[in-house]
Amino acid sequence: MRALGKSGIHVAPWALGGNVFGWTVKAEDSEAILDAFVGEGFNLIDTADVYSRWAPGNSGGESETIIGRWLRRRGRRDDVVIATKVGMDMGPDRTGLSRRWIVQAVEDSLRRLQTDHIDLYQSHRDDPDTPQEETLAAYAELIRSGKVRAIGASNFSADRLESALRLHREKNLPAYQTLQPNYNLADRADYEGKLEPFCVKEGLGVIAYFSLASGFLSGKYRSEADLQGRARASRVKQYLNPRGLKILAALDAVAAAHGARPAQIALAWLIARPSVTAPIASATSVEQVRELAAAARLRLTAEDIKALNNASTS
Repeated sequence: MRALGKSGIHVAPWALGGNVFGWTVKAEDSEAILDAFVGEGFNLIDTADVYSRWAPGNSGGESETIIGRWLRRRGRRDDVVIATKVGMDMGPDRTGLSRRWIVQAVEDSLRRLQTDHIDLYQSHRDDPDTPQEETLAAYAELIRSGKVRAIGASNFSADRLESALRLHREKNLPAYQTLQPNYNLADRADYEGKLEPFCVKEGLGVIAYFSLASGFLSGKYRSEADLQGRARASRVKQYLNPRGLKILAALDAVAAAHGARPAQIALAWLIARPSVTAPIASATSVEQVRELAAAARLRLTAEDIKALNNASTS
């Protein structure tokens, strides 16, 4: 188990991404995936109110609803850490980080999740139109009421994180305990530039999303022909270039040495990064859960990490 910032919450080193629930994974299959995830000894489940609003026929909240039904059926709420988010567009006047929307959105999430508290409530993206003091004061109310245990930030710059922590110190407001950045073997520059040193200095937990670069680092996509009919084709296409193929070659080599698969190596690389607490990766089958769970038990050598770093250097 690893500490989630200074929140007092501890999590295993892989977080299950809930973005696929109600989108590319049906409800009944989602519950089997959740069972398998917990059965493998993991506990951090990451979702958001907006998941999966983008899918045809959805309005948002589908992932939380599926997780909530599973929590009720399983009856062991204290065995898992539930992380969800607020701030993305949920419709007219249902977006951003204003106090008005946060206090409404948290009730919606609690109802869908069928729980009386959220372990980690995250600002899904920065909201320049709302003063940070207003946002943090709203979170303070939720923490005092017991509806939220800790707060985190997603898609924030180092400067905005720094100003939020300054308000925490100056005005005794809650502190963001975690950052959720886009970070993986193929997308390194943004996080490693200013964010990583800041998170290390401040002791923030880091739960990276797109850990497998929308599936590219699984090795399934090696040409544009492999993208046909795939839900994430538009995202994966950006990696199909000489650098991306060089990364896949390095993953193949390290995977062969460990008798593993490229996705397991890509996740193990993140888990081995000292600043990363628990990378987020979604699974669409019980088999994938078992495959990704094995990544947490892999121990990459210094030579493995050097080869992967060299291949992914921009």
